[in-house]
Amino acid sequence: MTMTSPGMWNHTSSSRRRFLGQVVAAGAAAAMSRRAITSRAAERTGFPPGRYVDMHTHLGTVWNTGQELTAEELLRWMDAADIAQAIVLPLVSPESSSYPISSDYVLTQTKPHRDRLIPFCSVDPRTSYAGGHEGLVKMLRRYVDAGARGFGEHKPGVAIDDPRNMALYAGCAELKLPVLFHLDNQRNMDAPGLPGLERVLQANPTIPFIGHGPGWWASIGGGVTVADLAGYPRGDVAPGGAIDRLMDKYPNLYGDLSAGSGAGAISRDAKFGRAFLVRRQDRLMFGTDFLAPGQNVPQLELFAKIELPTDAAAKIFRDNARRLLGLTTI
Repeated sequence: MTMTSPGMWNHTSSSRRRFLGQVVAAGAAAAMSRRAITSRAAERTGFPPGRYVDMHTHLGTVWNTGQELTAEELLRWMDAADIAQAIVLPLVSPESSSYPISSDYVLTQTKPHRDRLIPFCSVDPRTSYAGGHEGLVKMLRRYVDAGARGFGEHKPGVAIDDPRNMALYAGCAELKLPVLFHLDNQRNMDAPGLPGLERVLQANPTIPFIGHGPGWWASIGGGVTVADLAGYPRGDVAPGGAIDRLMDKYPNLYGDLSAGSGAGAISRDAKFGRAFLVRRQDRLMFGTDFLAPGQNVPQLELFAKIELPTDAAAKIFRDNARRLLGLTTI
C-alpha cells in the first residue's frame, strides 16, 4: 500500500469532488438535452411529448380495494412514464368493477385535458332504452358529440356474440366507433378458439375491434382450454393461436397490450413474443390498464427490454392508436 501525505489526500479528494461534480453536471445536461430533443420532436409532430400512447387507463375508484385516481394524478404518472396521451375508459357493467365509472364521469373529468386524455364511452347491452337501433344510436351520438372517440371498456357479463351485444356493435358501426372489449369466462364469454368473436367480426367488418383481457390473451397460443380463458397461461406458446388466425382473416381486429394478461402473453415465451410483436406491428397498441395510484405496470419494464425495429416500436407504442382513433395534432 502506498502511503499519502495529508496534503496529497486533500488534493486527491478535491480532484475527486471536481470530477464527480463534472459527471453529475454532464448527466444533468444530457438529461436536459434528451428532454429538449423530445420537446422539439413533439413540436414538429404537434403531439404532446412522450414515447407512448396508452390505449387503456381508468379514472375514479375502480375496485373497492384500491384508491381513487384523479385526472391530475394520472397526468403526473404519465409524465413520469413517458406517456404522451392516454385513452380513458368507463366501466358501466356490474361485472366490470366494484364501482361503476360512467361515460359522463369520464367525459367530464377528461374535458380540461383533451390534448392528453382521450375519452371513450360505454353502454351495457342490458340497458333499457326506447326506439330500438335509432334510440341506441342517439344515446351513443350524445357521447360522441361530447368528445368520445371509441366504445369501451366493453365488459358485460354476457356472451361476446349475445344478440344484445350485436345490437351495440351495430350502433357503434353506424357512428364508426372502435370497440375495445374485455374477454374472459365471466365477461364477453367465448369458447376456446374464439368462435363467438369470429361471428362478431364477420357481422361487423367496418369497425375496429380491440381485444383485451385474460381470455383474449390466452388465445395467443393453441391448445387453449376453457379454464385458460379465465387465467394467465405460462410457458412456451403452442402454435395455432386464435389471435393470429383471426388477425389473418379479419383486418379490423387489433390487440391492446395492457394489464398482466397482455404483458404475460408477450413475456411468457420471449422468442415468440418478440416475433408476434413484429409480425402484428400494425395491429397492436401499447396499454397499461393503469387505474390506481402506486400501481405496478409491467409494460414499462417489458418494453424497455425488448429490442424492436424502430418502425415497429413507433407503430405499437403510439402511431397505431393515433391512426385508429383519428387523433390529430394539438
